[in-house]
Amino acid sequence: MREMRTIDTGEASLRCAIKGDGPLAILVHGFPESWYSWRLQIGPIAAAGFTACAIDVRGYGGSDKPHAVQAYAMERIVGDLVGLKGVLSPNEPAILIGHDWGAPIVWNSALTNPEHFRAVAGLSVPFAGVPRRPFTEVFREHFTSQGRFFYQEYFQEPGVAEAEAEGNPRDFVQRMMYSISGDVPPGSYWDKPLGATFLKGLPDPEPVAWLTEDDLDFYQAEFESSGFRGPLNRYRNHEADYEWLQRWAGKLIEQPALFIGGTRDPATFLFGAVEDPVALVKMFAPKAEGHILEGVGHWTQQERPEEVNRILIDWLKRL
Repeated sequence: MREMRTIDTGEASLRCAIKGDGPLAILVHGFPESWYSWRLQIGPIAAAGFTACAIDVRGYGGSDKPHAVQAYAMERIVGDLVGLKGVLSPNEPAILIGHDWGAPIVWNSALTNPEHFRAVAGLSVPFAGVPRRPFTEVFREHFTSQGRFFYQEYFQEPGVAEAEAEGNPRDFVQRMMYSISGDVPPGSYWDKPLGATFLKGLPDPEPVAWLTEDDLDFYQAEFESSGFRGPLNRYRNHEADYEWLQRWAGKLIEQPALFIGGTRDPATFLFGAVEDPVALVKMFAPKAEGHILEGVGHWTQQERPEEVNRILIDWLKRL
């Protein structure tokens, strides 16, 4: 059985699901998820001889939830991982595994703290190096300035997306997950005008094997308790993240690295900006290897757990 612990990392306390003995592997989730998104990886990673520690990122679930937008800057969340590693593995560097927002978090943790993290795996979102401009400038050029909806623009104004998501957290999570999964029928669901709401035009979810009613019960209870302000604040720090990361401009991730994406995941291809995400990662992490899973959407390790576990554990054992 996994052990649930709340660990003081220095600036924030994080709820962690921990199982196993051996080298520490920290699993970092994305939006709108929790440690629970790694429920199908914790046991297999532990059985392979590692300590699997799946966290609630600050703002989520049982972890601390500061109110201020700036409390969710990348620098602060990276600091949480460094502090967690110091508690659970004070004498040995840890391994990082992240999905969705968790992928940029672990990529940048490995880049900025190589003495603490000896290997890094990112799912869904490839590493594209230190940014040359804030991501807000990118999506405002390609979407906002052309009168097109982009979800991260919609998330910028505090309170707007929170009101929509918190009105019915279960429906929000289910519709979002289904709409960018490998199971959704093809459609231009996200091609809508600036000013639309997040959920407008998204397809009615069909039952899928990887997101059960029990899973939705869990996510519903989590977000009814925690709300969405902390999770959404992560999207409101692009300028701060850009400024912080400039001190590592030109640096590469030198540790062993792994990328796993899906052919039906828009984030894997950076919303159409890149044709070969594995080659992109290798430009900035020379020791990386990559796998693009056919038919997989955005929820990589939940949609295809057996295949992801096989790839992850093979990589972990070769470190």
